Amino acid sequence: MRVLVVGASGAIGSRLVPQLIDNGNEVIGTFRSAASADRLRALGAKPLALDALDSRAVRQAVLDSAPDAIIHQATALANVRFSRSLDKTFAATNRLRTEGTDALLTAAREAGVRRFVAQSFASYRYARTGGPVKSEDDPLDAAPPAAARETNAAMRYLDDAVTSAGGIALRYGGFYGASDEALVSLVRRRYYPVIGDGAGVSSFIHLDDAASATVLALQHEGPGLYNIVDDEPAPMREWLPEVARIAGAKPPRHFPEWVARLIAGEGMVVMATQSRGASNAKAKAELGWTLRYPSWREGFRAAYGKPPSVPAQT
Repeated sequence: MRVLVVGASGAIGSRLVPQLIDNGNEVIGTFRSAASADRLRALGAKPLALDALDSRAVRQAVLDSAPDAIIHQATALANVRFSRSLDKTFAATNRLRTEGTDALLTAAREAGVRRFVAQSFASYRYARTGGPVKSEDDPLDAAPPAAARETNAAMRYLDDAVTSAGGIALRYGGFYGASDEALVSLVRRRYYPVIGDGAGVSSFIHLDDAASATVLALQHEGPGLYNIVDDEPAPMREWLPEVARIAGAKPPRHFPEWVARLIAGEGMVVMATQSRGASNAKAKAELGWTLRYPSWREGFRAAYGKPPSVPAQT
C-alpha cells in the first residue's frame, strides 16, 4: 500500500517506517523540521512537510499524496518538560488528538481513504475499580485527576472519532526502547520514587513491538480498538525496583502519598497507587500479533541493561 504516516519522525514513527517498507509498502512521512526530513529520507520514506493542525494543509497533503492508508502518530512530546499538570504538558498533543484527528479524518473521507490507524493510549485510563488488568470492553475512568481531565478527554475523543469513521485506534502502553529514555534517566538519578504502597499497575510496550502491531493493524479491517501492551502488567512496587536494578542504579526511594502529592501532584499519586493495567489478548487474537519482548523485564534489559563486565586479562 501507499501509506501516509503523520508524525513519521517521532519515537514510534521512526521504528514504524522501516517495518512498513520491509513489508512492501511505499511510505510518505510527514515532518516539521529539516533534520527530520533527512532522517526520513535515510529510512526510505518520502518526506513531506506538514502542520497537522493546519486543516487546509492536511487536506492538500492527503489529496496530493493519494494514499491507500493513513497512520496518525502525531504528538508534540519531543523535548517537552513534564509538570504537575498533565493537561499543561500535553496541551499541544491534545490538540493533535482532537483537531488534528478531525482534519485527517475529513481529508481521508474526501480522498476516499478507507484505512486509518491512530495512536491512542492505554495506561492510567481505565476505571480504578475491580481487577488490576482491563480489556478494551472495560469502562474508562469517569473521574480522572483534575490535572489530567483534558488529556483523558482528548484520548477518548480520538478513540470515538476514529472508530466511528471505521478506523482503528491503538491504545499503546508506556513506550520504552529509545536511546534517550527519560524514565531510565530519572531512575538512574533516583528521581523516580515508589509512592505509597506502589500498587498502581502499569503496562509497557517496546517501541519495536508497538510498530509491529501497527503494521498488522494496517492490514486489518476496522473499526477496532486494541490495547497494544506487553504480557506483564505490573505494579510500581515491582517494576520500578527491577528497572533500577537492570539499569545499574541504586534502589528507588520511597515517598509517602502526602509528600508525593506536594511534589508531583495528585495525578502522579493516583497513577502510582490506583491505576490499572491493560490486556493484550484481543490484539494477539485478532491481529495475529507476537511480541519480540513479551515482558518489560527482558525489554528493558535489552535496551538499558549494563553489559556484563569482562575479566581483565593477565
